[in-house]
Amino acid sequence: MNVVILAAGKGTRMRSGLPKVLHPIGGMPMLGHVLRTAQSLKPKKIIVVIGHGADQVKAAMQMLPELSAPAPIDWVIQDPPQGTGHAVAQALPKLDPKSMVLILYGDVPLISRQTLQQLIDTAEKNRGLAVLTAMLDSPTGYGRIVRNAHQHIERIVEEKDADASIRSICEINTGFMAAPAENLAAWVSALDNHNAQKEFYLTDIIAKSVAQGNAVHALRRDSSEEILGVNSQEDRAQIERIYQRGIAQQLMSAGIRLQDPERIDVLGQLECAPDVAINIGCVFEGNVQIEAGAVIGPHCVIRNSRIGHDAVIEAFSHIDGATIGPKSVIGPYARLRAGTELAEGVHIGNFVEVKNSVLGPRSKANHLSYLGDASIGSRVNVGAGTITCNYDGAEKHRTIIEDDVFIGSDTQLVAPVTVGKGATLGAGTTLTQDAPENALTISRAQQVTIKNYRRPQKKEH
Repeated sequence: MNVVILAAGKGTRMRSGLPKVLHPIGGMPMLGHVLRTAQSLKPKKIIVVIGHGADQVKAAMQMLPELSAPAPIDWVIQDPPQGTGHAVAQALPKLDPKSMVLILYGDVPLISRQTLQQLIDTAEKNRGLAVLTAMLDSPTGYGRIVRNAHQHIERIVEEKDADASIRSICEINTGFMAAPAENLAAWVSALDNHNAQKEFYLTDIIAKSVAQGNAVHALRRDSSEEILGVNSQEDRAQIERIYQRGIAQQLMSAGIRLQDPERIDVLGQLECAPDVAINIGCVFEGNVQIEAGAVIGPHCVIRNSRIGHDAVIEAFSHIDGATIGPKSVIGPYARLRAGTELAEGVHIGNFVEVKNSVLGPRSKANHLSYLGDASIGSRVNVGAGTITCNYDGAEKHRTIIEDDVFIGSDTQLVAPVTVGKGATLGAGTTLTQDAPENALTISRAQQVTIKNYRRPQKKEH
């Protein structure tokens, strides 16, 4: 089986410089969804017809790790665009003439593997042309399926070429087709552009098949969601919500407690164990794993991270490239950046930022601190306002804080520096040399009181 994906459209109504098929759904370009679904069918070959922004489209697809399946992808150019029939004609030289061919669209990202497999099975069973149709209450904009008195498909009429009686038909053409390659090549080669758009319509192959005495077989769907295409930003937003509802349903079916399934956005892959609770307004990007019993508070953004079991992420926390240990408590308003690794029972509180640092079991930094490029042991208390001064203007340096250290508030640790096990740093200390273990280290100016001091006064004008 060969797959042809039509992805050459500019998408004028998107009002964007980005090629239409690269606009994202669920964090992935639309074409990426279609290619992933196509690959799941295990075809021998995939041919993608591109045009506008061709180099940009190819580069974007090559960057997607999800598209690492073995089926090769051939790229062909349609320039200038002259309709869907003309697009398929560009792919004909790449097709195995003995194969069954499936036609897909790069701007219809929700089509399911199950539906496509049924369409292929229909075409193979009858060794002929199979089309996917749908019944719509409001079919405006779609080509209509015209049947004869015996309810056999005769032709497809595009809306711009249809009269009032045909426009009243509610069965529409989705565009998805499957046909033997030899037949498809003959039909496409015979197409003309005698229509309102002056384009070569792929849908005209239906009438050519019928004229040869070959029945056209329909696979009909009563639901329209999976066949919706994107032609505008409004369409894209509608399909995004449909996609997110599907993700939310999968999560809830797996035992995940969503506060509101309409207010979650998964822009990548989210893996959750049962009994995870997710509050409203959360965004998950890239690859996120959440273990059992974890609680995600409202309006958190979590990207490419792993959350341990029974951890609590309080509201408005941003986590990017971090590993959070079991039973840890993060936030509210915390920021964990790439390279952060927290062991079991760590507390990171409000307005604390951690970057490329390791914190051992039961250590805590609860208020207004920055910990960058630090190795922090177990049971360490980091006081409010503490900063690891890790950057000297040219290089990053590491701070080492050993087990059972107490760091007083408003402390600056000028890296590279080591704080020994059990040490205490007094509040307000600026540490520029290693602090010995089990000792109090203080670095602050001597306190002075000036009696009878009067602040400067503004002069009266």
